[in-house]
Amino acid sequence: MADITMLIMNAAFYILMAAVLLSFVRFIKGPTCADRMVALDAMTIAGISVIVFIAVFANRAIYLDVAMVYGLLSFLGVIAVARYLEKGL
Repeated sequence: MADITMLIMNAAFYILMAAVLLSFVRFIKGPTCADRMVALDAMTIAGISVIVFIAVFANRAIYLDVAMVYGLLSFLGVIAVARYLEKGL
């Protein structure tokens, strides 16, 4: 049973790395600022997932707090950029 769990966790980790790579490509190629912001948000979500995977593998709960703070800061950043793009600050 543990072998299947590790296989699934490894597959999910590689899928997350592919998502980060594809989001980075969209971040570089994105024709508009909104496209780049969505790609950056997708990278931060994938980054939060990677931090959670590290917390599970390292058996450390403190990394979950780091992921939560990173998520909150990412959310505030997206709100600030969206407000700037909509009408300026």
